Amino acid sequence: MKAKGILYLIPNVLVLETGQDIMAPIVKNVIAATSHYLVEDFRTARRYISSLKLGVNLEEVHLEKLDKKTPEKHLKKLLEPLFNGHDVGIISEAGCPGIADPGANAVALAHKLGIKVVPLPGPSSMFMALMGSGFNGQSFTFNGYLPIDRKDRVQAIKSLETKSIKENTTQMFMETPFRNNRMLEDLLANLSSNTLLCIASNITGADEMIQTKKVADWRKKHPDLHKIPAVFLIYHS
Repeated sequence: MKAKGILYLIPNVLVLETGQDIMAPIVKNVIAATSHYLVEDFRTARRYISSLKLGVNLEEVHLEKLDKKTPEKHLKKLLEPLFNGHDVGIISEAGCPGIADPGANAVALAHKLGIKVVPLPGPSSMFMALMGSGFNGQSFTFNGYLPIDRKDRVQAIKSLETKSIKENTTQMFMETPFRNNRMLEDLLANLSSNTLLCIASNITGADEMIQTKKVADWRKKHPDLHKIPAVFLIYHS
C-alpha cells in the first residue's frame, strides 16, 4: 500500500520580495521538493515560489485553488494527491495558513482522513504584532475583521474594550487596508483615553511600524494607514 503524503502548511511573506531574508531553510527545502499545492491565488503563489530562487520549474507545479469560496464537498478531491503518495503544500495569500485563513478547512479534513499535517515556521502578522505590543501575551483574542457597518463596528470596539478591562485580555483585530483610516478614526473616537492602542503596520517591511500609545496620545498625532496592511491591538490593564 502506497504511503500517504504529508500536508505541509507553508507560510507566505507579509511583504513582497522578502522571502529570501524571512523564510527559514526548512520552508525553502519543502517548497523545492513539493510539486502539489493548494493556494488562495495562483499568481501570488507562483510569484512567491519564484522569488525564493530555488530552481523550481513552475510549469511542473500543480496548483489548485483553495479559498473562502471553496465548497466543503470539494476538499476531499483537493487532497487526493496525498493518497497517491504526493506531499501537498497549502500556501496562504499572506502569512501562515490556517490562521484567519481558509486553509483551516482542509487541515481539519486531513486530520479526519489520517493525513500527517506539518506546520512550518514563518511570519504571522497577528503574533508578531502581539509580540511587539507589550500587551498580555498569555490571554488574548484575535477577532478577525470587525463589522463593516459603522454602527456595528463602534459597538464591537466598545465591547472589546470592556472585555479587555474585565478579563485582562489583549484584543486583536484587522481591517481591509483601504478601510484602515476609518477604523482608526472609530477607535480614537470611541475608546477611553487611557486605553492602550498598538498599531502594527507593514510588518517585516522596510517601513514597518509597531507602536503602542495611550489613545489620548494617538489622538494628538496618528499615522496615515490607507492601503497599508495593519493589525490593531487594544489593552486596558
